[in-house]
Amino acid sequence: MQVGTTSFRLAIADDHPLFRGALREAVTRQFPQVELFEAGGFEDLQALLERESEIDLVLLDLTMPGVRGFSGLMYLRAQYPAIPVVVVSANEEAGVIRHCMEFGAAGFIPKTSAVETMRDAIAAVLEGHTWTPPDIDLSAGSDKEAAALVARLATLTPQQVRVLMMLSEGLLNKQIAYELGVSEATVKAHVSAILQKLGVESRTQAVIAAARIEAGQWSQVAG
Repeated sequence: MQVGTTSFRLAIADDHPLFRGALREAVTRQFPQVELFEAGGFEDLQALLERESEIDLVLLDLTMPGVRGFSGLMYLRAQYPAIPVVVVSANEEAGVIRHCMEFGAAGFIPKTSAVETMRDAIAAVLEGHTWTPPDIDLSAGSDKEAAALVARLATLTPQQVRVLMMLSEGLLNKQIAYELGVSEATVKAHVSAILQKLGVESRTQAVIAAARIEAGQWSQVAG
């Protein structure tokens, strides 16, 4: 895709209106053919993606209402595998960036990046490449056990991701069934599948496994 001349559709998902505005201005200045959509929370993003067809790229903040840790990215990659997702985050830790890429992100842009850097990253992803900050060593502190867990988490279906998110919030099967509009039997089936995929024996262990990936990685995020 020649992004300078071809029109494309881009969704910005971030709960900070000022940052969405800055990103919108940066994108439209560099890509005059872009059609922009915005979402201030994950539910808004879900509704947007269901309503609008042929979104070419999603710029996703990891810490917005409706998501926890990498759950938003996990859900998008499972539900919309054809749509590239670039994470735009205030957390620039190598471990966080590495996990984002392991979960299927097409790129990672620190919120502190210059406009030109954001432009180059977006252009690279639209042309089919991946992009991460060149000055960050993604191999540093690599943990084989954590990588294996990430790989197992990445096999969850969109509904299983949502169920795991709700388990992490302490919801009971009955409450999850109500929230998702399904039967308790369906929720139990999802929980059983989650346990099998993660290689654990209880819902508590599943929640602990998911929390392990997030542990200690959000201390620098100021919301």
